Amino acid sequence: MAETTGKFDFAIDRGGTFTDVFARLPDGRERVLKLLSRDPQNYKDAPTEGIRRVLEEETGRAFPRDQPVDTSLIGWIRMGTTVATNALLEREGERTALMVTKGFKDLLHIGTQARPKLFDLEVAMPDVLYEEVIEVDERVVLQQDSCKLPRKDAKRIVTGSTGDSLEVWKELDLEQVEKDLRGVLSRGITSLAVLLLHSYTWSDHERAVGSLALRLGFTQVSLSSEVMPMEVDVLFMQSDGGLTPMEQFCGSRAVLSGPAGGVVGYAITSYSQMEKKPVIGFDMGGTSTDVSRYAGQYEHVFEATTAGVTLQAPQLDINTVAAGGGSRLFFRSGMFIVGPESAGAHPGPACYRKGGPLTVTDANLALGRLLPSFFPKIFGPGENEPLSLEETTKHFRRLTEEINLFLSSNQSQATSNGANHSHKSMLPTSQSVMSMEEVAMGFIRVANEAMCRPIRALTQAKGHDTSQHVLACFGGAGGQHACAIARALGMKTVFIHKYSGVLSAYGLALADVVEEVQEPCSLQYEQHSFGELDRRVEQLSKRCHDTLCARGFTSGQITTEVFLHLRYEGTDCALMVTADGYPSNNQSCRAGDFRSAFTKRYLKEFGFTIPDRPIMVDDIRVRGCGKSGIKSVYKTKMGHRQAKPVTMTKCYFEGGYLDTSVYLWEELPCGYSIQGPAIIIDKNSTILVEPCCEACLTEEGDICMTVGSDPHCTLGTELNTVQLSIFSHRFMSIAEQMGRVLQRTSISTNIKERLDFSCAVFGPDGGLVSNAPHIPVHLGAMQETVQYQIRSLGNKLKEGDVILSNHPCAGGSHLPDLTVITPVFRKGVSGPVFFVASRGHHADIGGITPGSMPPHSTSLQQEGAVFTSFKLVTGGVFQEEAVTEALMAPAQYPDCSGTRNLHDNLSDLRAQVAANQRGSQLVAELIDSYGLAVVQAYMGYIQSNAELAVRDMLRDFARRQRLQTGSLEVESEDLMDDGTAIRLRVQINEKEGSAVFDFTGTGTEVWGNCNAPRAITLSALIYCLRCMVGQDIPLNQGCLAPIQVIIPPGSILQPSQNAAVVGGNVLTSQRVVDVIFRAFEVCAASQGCMNNISFGSERVGYYETVAGGAGAGPGWNGRSGVHSHMTNTRITDPEILEKRYPVILEQFSLRPGSGGAGKHCGGNGVIRKLLFRNKVVLSVLTERRSTRPYGLQGGEDGAAGLNLLHRADGRVLNLGAKTSVSLQPGDMFCLYTPGGGGYGREDEHNSRPQIKRRRLNETFPERGSVFEYRMAQEGV
Repeated sequence: MAETTGKFDFAIDRGGTFTDVFARLPDGRERVLKLLSRDPQNYKDAPTEGIRRVLEEETGRAFPRDQPVDTSLIGWIRMGTTVATNALLEREGERTALMVTKGFKDLLHIGTQARPKLFDLEVAMPDVLYEEVIEVDERVVLQQDSCKLPRKDAKRIVTGSTGDSLEVWKELDLEQVEKDLRGVLSRGITSLAVLLLHSYTWSDHERAVGSLALRLGFTQVSLSSEVMPMEVDVLFMQSDGGLTPMEQFCGSRAVLSGPAGGVVGYAITSYSQMEKKPVIGFDMGGTSTDVSRYAGQYEHVFEATTAGVTLQAPQLDINTVAAGGGSRLFFRSGMFIVGPESAGAHPGPACYRKGGPLTVTDANLALGRLLPSFFPKIFGPGENEPLSLEETTKHFRRLTEEINLFLSSNQSQATSNGANHSHKSMLPTSQSVMSMEEVAMGFIRVANEAMCRPIRALTQAKGHDTSQHVLACFGGAGGQHACAIARALGMKTVFIHKYSGVLSAYGLALADVVEEVQEPCSLQYEQHSFGELDRRVEQLSKRCHDTLCARGFTSGQITTEVFLHLRYEGTDCALMVTADGYPSNNQSCRAGDFRSAFTKRYLKEFGFTIPDRPIMVDDIRVRGCGKSGIKSVYKTKMGHRQAKPVTMTKCYFEGGYLDTSVYLWEELPCGYSIQGPAIIIDKNSTILVEPCCEACLTEEGDICMTVGSDPHCTLGTELNTVQLSIFSHRFMSIAEQMGRVLQRTSISTNIKERLDFSCAVFGPDGGLVSNAPHIPVHLGAMQETVQYQIRSLGNKLKEGDVILSNHPCAGGSHLPDLTVITPVFRKGVSGPVFFVASRGHHADIGGITPGSMPPHSTSLQQEGAVFTSFKLVTGGVFQEEAVTEALMAPAQYPDCSGTRNLHDNLSDLRAQVAANQRGSQLVAELIDSYGLAVVQAYMGYIQSNAELAVRDMLRDFARRQRLQTGSLEVESEDLMDDGTAIRLRVQINEKEGSAVFDFTGTGTEVWGNCNAPRAITLSALIYCLRCMVGQDIPLNQGCLAPIQVIIPPGSILQPSQNAAVVGGNVLTSQRVVDVIFRAFEVCAASQGCMNNISFGSERVGYYETVAGGAGAGPGWNGRSGVHSHMTNTRITDPEILEKRYPVILEQFSLRPGSGGAGKHCGGNGVIRKLLFRNKVVLSVLTERRSTRPYGLQGGEDGAAGLNLLHRADGRVLNLGAKTSVSLQPGDMFCLYTPGGGGYGREDEHNSRPQIKRRRLNETFPERGSVFEYRMAQEGV
C-alpha cells in the first residue's frame, strides 16, 4: 500500500448537487474537476464520468460512455458520498424488516419519546426505516446479586463480553423464527435488522438469527451487536474520517462520508501549516454549512442523530446548520430571516433563471461579490445562460419595497416603544428608507451571525477560546463570508487551501486506511483490573494489525491508538479518552496513563474533577491506521513581480460601493500580498478580501488572510431592522453561553447530564429578553421571579449581590427549581441595567420524600426548602453557612427532612452563580461595543418584534372568528380528575390585536398538590401563543404584552402562599394548555399528562415521565407514543434501566385503539410494564385517569389512562391517578397512558386514514454535538 506511481489515482466526493474529482496523474501532476452529481441526459454515474473525462483528456484515447472504463490505468480510487444521508432523508433505502425482542415492537417508533420541534403541534417525525416488525419470544436479563424474585425454575447462566453474568429467561425458538423469516422473504423483503435486548454484551441469540437469515437468502443482515458490512483497490471514506475497503463499507458508518473528507483535508493542510494553532473548519455549501474543530486530534462523537435516525457509530463531530448559499431570505414581522428553507439545486437561487426564490447567493450577487462573467454558462432552462443579475435585482427590489412599507407603517410604534426604555436621550427616529443594497447586505450579516453561533457553541462548550483559532474555509460559498465571520468571532487568520472548492475530495487522497474494533467493558480503572485491560487491548490491537496486514500494509506503515470510554461511577458523562501524551507508569495500564488523561480533560470540559470517585471503563476501542495518504508535491511559482488585477469592479460594503480589484488565483505568485477590498477567483470558488484585510499566497499555493478590525461603525438608537436580527442572535447567544458554563461547572446528574435548567437575560424592568433553552414550563416563568425581586428589594440590590428564590408567590414553578438572579450594574448608572438568571432543577431540597416531588403533599413545607428573596451572595461573598441552614430547615416540620444531598446543592448553586457571572460579562462586553442606550433600545425592539407577531396572529384569528360566528369572544372548560374546573373566556380586540384571557370561574385551590402558581399559567400561555403564531419568534416579554391575564386569587391557578404545588407544575400546566387550545379550536387534546413515575429504596431512586398520544388537528393525525406540550423528557434506554435499577422492563409498546377516531385520528398512548426484582416504594403522579382527552370538530375523545398493579400473588389492583405504594419482589406495575383526541367527523371512507407522510428534506436536518445538546435540553 505504498504510494502508487505510474498510474492514475482518483479521490472522488459525490455530493447531493456536485461531484468533486481530485486526480493524481502518472507524472505526479494534479487535476481537479467538478460535475453535476445527476445529469441523466449525459451520463449514468458521475464518479465514473469524472474518471472517464480525465483518462480521455490525459491519454488522448477514447473511452466511450457505454463501455466499462479500462481499470489497468488506475492505481486506486477513493470515494466519499452523501448517498447514505440522502437515503435517510428520502427514506429510499432497501425494503427492510425489523426483528426485535417480544414486547418491544414499537421501540424504534417511540425512540426517545421526545418530539424534535417543541412548537410543532403536528409532531412531524420521519418514518421508521423498516416496513415490517417480527417479535421474537426470547429474553435475557442481567443477573443482580440483590435480586429477590422468586425462582420457579433454574435459568441458564451465561457470561457476556463485558464480564456481566446474564440469565436466559426464554430460549430462542429457531423453528418459529425460520417460519417468520420465510414469510418476510415471500413478501419481497430481503434486508433484515435484528435488535434483541442485551445483545451488546451477549449476542448468541442475535448471531443465531443472523446466520439463519443469511442461509435463507436475505441479502443484507444487520445485527445490533455488530453491524455487518456491505478489482481495483477501491476505498470508501467513513464518517469517522478513515478509509475502508468497499466490501466493508456500510450505511451506518457512511452518513458523514462526504463531509468527513473535508475535515481530513483541512486538518492535514491547515493545522500543520498554522504552527499547531487549533483550527475551525468552515465548509459552506449550497444548502448548509458544516462546522468542526481540529487541534491535533479528530474530535469524534459516538452517537448522533441524522434525519431523525440515531446512529451509534464513530463519527467526526461535524455540526451542520441551515445556512448555505441556497438558504432562502425572508422578512417576517420586522425581522430579517435566513433559512432554514433552501432553494436546493432545482430550481436554485433566483439568479439561476429557473424561477427560484431569493437566497444568500443572490445577496452576494446583488452586492457585486459574485461576477457572472467568471461563471460558466450553465444556467436557465437550457443550461446555456449566465447567472442573471437582472432576476436577482427584480426580486430584491420587490422585497425592498415590502420592507420599506413595513418600516413606514410601523414608525410610530417602534419609536414609542424604544423611548420607553429609561433614557431621555434615547428618543429614536425610525430608520430611513432602505436601499436594495442595504437589504442584501442585511441578509448577509444575518446569515453570518447564524453561522457564528454554532462555532461559538462548539468551542466554548469544551472550554476553548473561539478567538484563538484559525478559520479554515472551504466549500463553494465559504470564501465570500470568511473575513466577516472571522472578524465577528475575533479570529485573526483565515486559511483557504488551493483546492478549497474540492477539499472533501482532496481530503480523501490525504486520508489513511482505518480499521476500528470496539467492545464493551464493565471494569473499574484501577490496579487489579490493569492485567485484564492489557490483555483485551492487546487482543484488539492484534486484530487491527492483522486486518491491515492482510490489505497489503507493512508493519512499518501501521499505527494503533487505544481509547477507553471512561466515566466517574454514578455519572452518565462518559468521555472517549486517548492516552496520547500520557505515557504508562506503574500506576497505569500498559497502553498509557488514562487516569491522568481523563481527569485533565474532565477538568478542561467541566471545570472540576471528583477525586475520590472510582473511574469506570465502559468500552475499549482500538483504531488502527495504515499510512497511505499522498503527499502533495505542488509548489507555486516564486514571485518578485507584481500581480495585476484582471479587472476592476464595484463591490458594496458597509460604507457603500468601493473599487475592488479582481485577481485570478492561478496567476498569483507566492508571497504576493493583496490588500482588501479585492476578489480572488478560482475555477471552483470566489474569495472576498474585505476592507482592512490582507491576503497572501503561500509557497504551497494556498491563501492565508490576515483579518483586520472592523472600521468603527456608529449605531444609533433608532430601529435598524438588520441590527434587530443580529441583536436577537447576540442576546440568545448570551443565554446559550451561560448554559454552557452552568453545565460544565455543575455536578449533579439533573443539571450536568439531564440538562434540566434554563438561563435568561432580562431588562432593567425584569422583562424577559432571551431565554435558552426553550423548556416549556420555564418559558416566561423566570420573568415573574425577577420582577418580584425588583418590587421586593428595589434599591437594596447592590453590585456583588446574587438572589436565590423558588417560592411560588415569587414566580417559582415548584420548589426543586431554584432560580439564581444576578443584577448587572454599569458605572455611572444608579440601578441595575440588566438582570441575568439561571433556573436549575435540584434533585433534592428536603421535604417528606426523597426527590422533593411527593405525590401526596398538602402544604408547601412538605415539598422542601423555601427561598423568597434570599441573598445567596452578598458583596461578592458566597453565603454558604446561611444557605446550608436554609436547605436543612425543612427538618423542623413533621415527617420532613432537610436536603438529602447538600454537597450537590452547594456545588450546583455555585455553578449557577458562575453562569450568571459569565452572562454579566457578556452583557458588559455588548454594552462596551455599542453603548448602553443602543443595547437597551434594541432590547425593547426585540420585545416589540415578538409582540407584533402575537398581535398579527390575534388579528388574523379575530377576523376569521368574526366572519364565522359574528363574535370576538371564545370560551372553553376542562376538568381535572378530581372534578376541579379550569375555565377560560377570551375577549379579542381585532383592531389592536390584543386579548383578555380571563380564568374567572376556575375551581378553588385543592387539598392536594395540583395547585399551579401564576407563573405556570403564564408559561403555558406563552407556549400556546408561540404554537399558534406558527413561526420562529423571540420568546420574551413581548409575547405577553398584548395579553391581559385575569386569574382569580384562591383558585387552583393562583393558590395561597402555603399551598402544595408540585403536581401543578407537571400536571395542571398540561390542562391549562388543553383549555387554551380548545378555546381557539387549534387541535384536539393530547394526553394531558406527564405520567410521573418514581420508585426507590434506601439504596436507589429513579424518576421518569412517560409518553402518550398527541391530539389530531386540521390536516394531520396525532403522533403516537410521544411527549406533548409542557414536557419533552427523554426516556431511559431499556438496557441501561435494567442494568442500573432493580427492575425488568417487560413491555414498552404503543397502546392500540387508545387514540380518538375521526377524520384525523388521535395518537395512541403507550403500554409500559415494570417487573420489580426487589422491595421498593412506587409513587405515581398522573392525570386523565377519569377524564378523557377531548376530540374536536366531531372527532372522538382519546382513551383515559390506567395505572394497574399486578401483585405477585395474582391480584390486580387499580392504583388510581395519584398514590404511593410499597411493592414486593415479583410485583408488576402496568402503565397505560392516555391517547390523543381525534379531529373532524369520521366517515365510512376514512375511518383510519393513513398518516400524512412528510418528506424530511422539506425542512433542513441539523446535526452535530451542538444540535444534540439543544435537543437534549429541549427534551427536559
